[in-house]
Amino acid sequence: MAFARLTDIAPGEIIAHMSDPRVARHMPLLTGGWDRRVCDEFVAAKEERWRRDGLGHWAFLSDGAYAGWGGFQKEGDEWDFGLVLKPECFGLGARIVRKAIGFAIADKRIPYVTFLLPPSRKQLGGLNRLGAAFVGETEYDGAVFLKYRLDTE
Repeated sequence: MAFARLTDIAPGEIIAHMSDPRVARHMPLLTGGWDRRVCDEFVAAKEERWRRDGLGHWAFLSDGAYAGWGGFQKEGDEWDFGLVLKPECFGLGARIVRKAIGFAIADKRIPYVTFLLPPSRKQLGGLNRLGAAFVGETEYDGAVFLKYRLDTE
């Protein structure tokens, strides 16, 4: 498992990933289609987070192949972690999360990490095994999410 920058991934791979209805089913904020313009704007916005915050979203590679994207995004005073995998790579989530949480533990700016999950996600045992605690429901950009928190200190 390797982490790379989204700029290292061919736009067509990201577009195909984000256009998959199995991915969209669990992404209430994913509205409209993905094309080259949308992809370029998305990657530029994620790169801006790296410039502004010093941490952001990665592309995840499994045996050198693009498996999905995710990482940290600062929301106010909180660092939120998101993960969006290609359907055939869903089983890689636990390995990726453990590796990413290692970054958060090593970064003294991050006393805890939050996770926002759509209510459509029913398998939440992985968050419980990590030690994340359910905080409650929260609204983000007009959609309801289940919010979890994991202390990293």
